[in-house]
Amino acid sequence: MDLRTKKFLKNKFRDYYQTATLDLPSELPSREWGFISYDSMPETIMYRHKAFGAPGEVRDYLVSMQPAHVYHSVAYYQYPDAPSMKEKNWLGADLIFDLDADHLPGAPQSYAEMLEMVKTESLRLLDFLTDDFGFPEDSITAVFSGGRGYHFHIEDKSVRELESPQRREIVDYVAGKGIDVKYLYKRKYLDGDSGTGTTTFRDKTEITSRHALKNPKIGWSKRITEYVASYLEEEMKKEKKDRFQELKKIEGFGKKAISRLEKISDEPELLEYFKETGRFDFGTAGNQRGMITKLVEVAIEEKRIHLFNPAQVDEPVTADIKRLIRLPGSLHGGSGMRVVTLGLDEIENFEPLSDAVVFSERAVTIKVMKPFGVQMKGIDLQVEEGVQQVPEYAAIYLMCRGVAEYGSK
Repeated sequence: MDLRTKKFLKNKFRDYYQTATLDLPSELPSREWGFISYDSMPETIMYRHKAFGAPGEVRDYLVSMQPAHVYHSVAYYQYPDAPSMKEKNWLGADLIFDLDADHLPGAPQSYAEMLEMVKTESLRLLDFLTDDFGFPEDSITAVFSGGRGYHFHIEDKSVRELESPQRREIVDYVAGKGIDVKYLYKRKYLDGDSGTGTTTFRDKTEITSRHALKNPKIGWSKRITEYVASYLEEEMKKEKKDRFQELKKIEGFGKKAISRLEKISDEPELLEYFKETGRFDFGTAGNQRGMITKLVEVAIEEKRIHLFNPAQVDEPVTADIKRLIRLPGSLHGGSGMRVVTLGLDEIENFEPLSDAVVFSERAVTIKVMKPFGVQMKGIDLQVEEGVQQVPEYAAIYLMCRGVAEYGSK
């Protein structure tokens, strides 16, 4: 990035910050701040250990310094501007989730498709946060990063003092790591002639014959129930001889059971019964347990675990209790787009390549160094190497991406 390009971008960022709406974090004086400047590029140098006492100080800094990237700590500190982390005196931290297209398996090459895919993952994560963990919606803030993903900020006293290992466990749960189906079955204590609680039966349990999966409307039980139902529906699309190959390997799971499964799979009301109750209306509990456990094992082995709807989150971000996160309302120096705070009901209909674009459509002359494509504001723009004019918002995006320079020289 040459000096003319840096100067142009800094001027545009300054103009934006003079009137921008900034969603500052709560307890502002307790937050540490960090910045990356265009001046240091191509080196990426983080300038941190900064603190602000009032909102006006933040705006004044952004207008005067025009940073490429703006971050604040997820943590609260007694002395946020202290020069070392130890001296800051950590007081707690928000729980943060970062979903980035870079970490999604099989992410498409197209930027627009990539953003759509990561939005889907974000909605999956939201399901975990509200349904599985029960966080109140007013404690969750969703944020489009301005680049290739979404963040979720959770300000809740129940998580504020969690250490890194505990936060990693939350990520493991969300990601579906170490799923063991046996813990999802409803159990009952054994009893008999000697009586429940005697030496013979103390603490021994068995799977009940009444239910296969407990709480099929909640958590991983719900996701596995939905997965098994979708598996049955997909198997019915195959030739009869090719159906339920995984299940045919289960000892005791014979032709009669397969025939019953085919009937259930082919009748919506019977499949709905399974979704509602977590069990089938035939066979023993042990037989049902073996079938569902086998399907989960196969799904994991064949990397079909995503069908359970885990969310692909960046574990180091959530586990890092001293992390810096982008300021909502700031600009992303790698795209020129705005970091946008979203209501939870706004995520699904949010269109980042239109809704996060802040610059104008006036023509700007740029020198393109290599062919590049971008889809913004409903326009599929393809640029070739050489000097040309494009809308300002596209010019800034291309300059931020490092594929174009300002002007014709």
